Amino acid sequence: MLAHLISANPFSTSELLIRIFVAILIGSIVGIEREYKNRPAGLRTHVLVCLGSCMIALIECIFMHDVDDYTSVHITYNFGRMTAQVISGIGFLGAGTIFMNDRKIGGLTTAASVWNTACLGIATGYGYYWMSLIGCVLVLGVLMVLQKIIPVNSLKRVEVKFINRQETMIYINEFFDKNGIKVLNLDFHIENGENKGKKNVYTNIYTLHLPGTLNYTDVINHLSSYPNILVVRATMT
Repeated sequence: MLAHLISANPFSTSELLIRIFVAILIGSIVGIEREYKNRPAGLRTHVLVCLGSCMIALIECIFMHDVDDYTSVHITYNFGRMTAQVISGIGFLGAGTIFMNDRKIGGLTTAASVWNTACLGIATGYGYYWMSLIGCVLVLGVLMVLQKIIPVNSLKRVEVKFINRQETMIYINEFFDKNGIKVLNLDFHIENGENKGKKNVYTNIYTLHLPGTLNYTDVINHLSSYPNILVVRATMT
């Protein structure tokens, strides 16, 4: 396919290769960010999406050039139909990254990044380098920076297993009050250890509302450092 494009394209071979290279670069930049966060669609997926979209845009450019060459033949063609199919069709790939776990939907951001990568690949294929590069920077800004600039107060669930109930509950409640953490819901159960000559093990599952300045990981690390707390586990809301 590439050899045919090189021989039939309306622009130079270097221009063709530059567009392909920029598409691979943009897909790699977005894909590395997703790969770093261990998301369902990573580096290779984003590179392939961006490259494939770029190739479709290139084919459409070349096809339109070939149609214009046949001036004696009346041909009707709607420019952009192929790329429109890419934009709509990429939704099926994005849907594959969306999942539901314990009543929570995940993967929506990754699906959106895949769709945006396809759009950037199309822009690159048409030769709009600055638009595609600026778009790449904006996508990265949304993925990496936006949540830090505009903190989102989301609900978190934490499972805490502990012994010495009275002493430990005082510690947990004081920690929550001190850091402005609101307990929205609490589920609990007790593992009776008297028959086995052991202490009772208590399990509390908290649904928490964290202030924007507090990191979820810091809460877990702080709780796990207390001697009476045996296990601290993050769960899905």
